[in-house]
Amino acid sequence: MKEEIQDNLIQIHDLRISIYSEGSYFDVVKGLSLSVCSNEILCLVGESGCGKSITALSVMGLLPTDVAQVTNGEILFRGQDLLKLSASDMRRLRSDEISMIFQDPITSLDPVFTIGSLLTEIIRVHRNVGSSEAENMAVDALEAAQLPNARQRLKSYPHELSGGMRQRVMIALATALNPAVLIADEPTTALDVTVQAQILERLRERQREQKMGMLLITHDLAVVAEVADRVAVMYAGEIVEEASVQTLFDKPQHPYTQGLLGAIPDITARRGSLHAIPGRVPPPQVPPPGCEFAPRCVHALEECWESRPLLEGSGEGKLRCFNPQPLIT
Repeated sequence: MKEEIQDNLIQIHDLRISIYSEGSYFDVVKGLSLSVCSNEILCLVGESGCGKSITALSVMGLLPTDVAQVTNGEILFRGQDLLKLSASDMRRLRSDEISMIFQDPITSLDPVFTIGSLLTEIIRVHRNVGSSEAENMAVDALEAAQLPNARQRLKSYPHELSGGMRQRVMIALATALNPAVLIADEPTTALDVTVQAQILERLRERQREQKMGMLLITHDLAVVAEVADRVAVMYAGEIVEEASVQTLFDKPQHPYTQGLLGAIPDITARRGSLHAIPGRVPPPQVPPPGCEFAPRCVHALEECWESRPLLEGSGEGKLRCFNPQPLIT
């Protein structure tokens, strides 16, 4: 972690999110508490279906209200509860103070508008500038995202760009107004390894330059090791472990965290030795009676099947487990 004092920009307390399906509601995020500080990168990791993306959408006020709703908790941005803001107040905050890079740029960029029109609209909505100055700001944002021939690309449509170029446009859209908080939801999933490295490096540079608080959502632990300051491990709608990146990789305690780390391919290992976590994430409609991870945990105790452990600890180390395991090397 950095030496300078960091301020909490986003504080999430006891957040619960429910989804409506087949005539009833069921929880997909279950009492989540989390904070994002200025000038740091917090990585939220876990398998698909654990509630990472829907948590991010709740911060942005973009939950699909016909099927999802926040039933408890608060999301504070600089002490202001975002859940209590009107729709117009949230629109003023988005892109300006809190911004998000979505998972798939081809579905997030409107195909009937040019890159330039998308960028200049965001800039002019939030800044009192004319069209010429907005265009110059758009070019600056694209150049900062390292998109080649930035001014010429203002006239391009999304389908005319490669996947890596579209992702750079998404970065430009999200960072053009220098937001205090940037949420990046799996920003490199669909890209090849070389482009992934370039995108991540540029994101980290922008985050450091602007001293933003950044919430990076990923299931790629190689990405976590490369960019994170802190890591929160999410499983079945809950945080099960939170620690600094160094502590998490050196001394993981939760069996799920150890399983994720153990599943990283090792090119020096013998054939047939790839580790996998048995079973799958339980469906939210029928959660287990005790610990959510108990059905998949080889270290589960009788207590784990009967009651749910609390997330305990302080500072950089928090753990939700009745039977934490020492790291076996």
